[in-house]
Amino acid sequence: MTTGVVGLPATELAARVRSGELSAVDVVRAHLAHLAEVDARIGAFRVVRTMAALAEAAAVDSSPDRARLPLAGVPIAVKDNVAVAGEVATDGSRAHTPAPAVEDDPVVARLRAAGAVVVGITHVPELSIYCATDGPGTVTRNPWDTARSTAGSSGGSAAAVAAGVVPLAHGNDGVGSLRLPAAACGLVTLKPGRDVVPGPVGANQWFGMAENGVLATTVADLAAGIAVLTGTTPAEPPPPPAPLRIAVSTRSPVPGARLDAAGRAAIDEVVAALRDAGHTVVRRDPPITPGAALGTIARWLAGTHVDAEWLGLDPAAMQSRSRTHARLGRWVHRAGLVGPGTAEAFRARMTDFFADADVLLTPVVTGPPLPARPWHERGFLTNVTANARWAPWTSVWNLAGLPALVMPAGPGRAGLPSSVQLVGPAGSETRLLWLAGELERRLPWRRHAPVFDPAVPEGAPTG
Repeated sequence: MTTGVVGLPATELAARVRSGELSAVDVVRAHLAHLAEVDARIGAFRVVRTMAALAEAAAVDSSPDRARLPLAGVPIAVKDNVAVAGEVATDGSRAHTPAPAVEDDPVVARLRAAGAVVVGITHVPELSIYCATDGPGTVTRNPWDTARSTAGSSGGSAAAVAAGVVPLAHGNDGVGSLRLPAAACGLVTLKPGRDVVPGPVGANQWFGMAENGVLATTVADLAAGIAVLTGTTPAEPPPPPAPLRIAVSTRSPVPGARLDAAGRAAIDEVVAALRDAGHTVVRRDPPITPGAALGTIARWLAGTHVDAEWLGLDPAAMQSRSRTHARLGRWVHRAGLVGPGTAEAFRARMTDFFADADVLLTPVVTGPPLPARPWHERGFLTNVTANARWAPWTSVWNLAGLPALVMPAGPGRAGLPSSVQLVGPAGSETRLLWLAGELERRLPWRRHAPVFDPAVPEGAPTG
């Protein structure tokens, strides 16, 4: 297994490339070698850009601005639903034949301008709808346990980071598509709030719910990636002026969905660490009404219909589950069930909630990730039911347009990671990053899946 620079955090790699201690070409070449070693087992990448990535790395090395690039020479992966110049974005669907992109999506352009090198395009489920990543001929597998899914829809990106193939990967989140893969793969991520990062270009961004972000193994890497996406200078998040008041809720927005023992232990561990750090922790449920839940579902359905039409997908060639999803979305859209009122009313209720709390702590998922199998061969109801039972705590924050961060915590689930979610009011991204950094120092986590950890020699104990 490749060792050396592979497995280092993005911020450390970039600092060493900026100083000239490492060349971007050597860094990228090493990561491409690790990718070649492991991707057959995890299925993270749809496209590997070997020659293009090495050429981009050489351009970083020769750039007169190299010493000022925040992500100088950092290998990254990009999710297969945004444009990378010269590449095809399929959105996981065989129901169309898109042309190569003429120019980068704005978030890809910002990452590249910061010195990052795109080594490949990662797998997504069709139209990025579901919380398992698979399609005809491919099942993306969790590096922690290849019998389990990486979740979705940024599942390929999460697999790449968890296996040490790249230290940072792009993804986006419409109902949890960054946070669920982070929870499944033991990573840290942040879904930014509304209008903080340029959203996915195209159709309707699921009526304002979808946000771009990154997946990482450290809070410092996450903060650097988010700074680049927001067009700001990376800097350590400043501490708040006083200890925080943190509300804790484990009540599921989905009736019948129950948190497992590992999820409860993760919450308890974080609560204890927060209290030890001097923060005030109170039990308080957010005002999630049935109307908010239904409003989220309506946008999820209708957004898929709009995306399918904008992409010009052939319904007959779509997966059966996606075709049903889009057909229901067309009915929802035409019935006028996606007005702004539901989202704004819920956002207003959450503004009142956060008048007496700085952060909300919740679970992320009810238990281990779904099995790694061809979920695309199963019907719409089977997929939706499995998704809803496993992942009830993420989607409403997309409706509200509020920032939400997921990080590893707790004892894990039989060799798999466990995680928690931090939600804040509008504009609290920096606060969430600071709090996650404090928790990372108090409750450090393993950065890579043991079997795929580049720092562990082949055959060495990983427990």
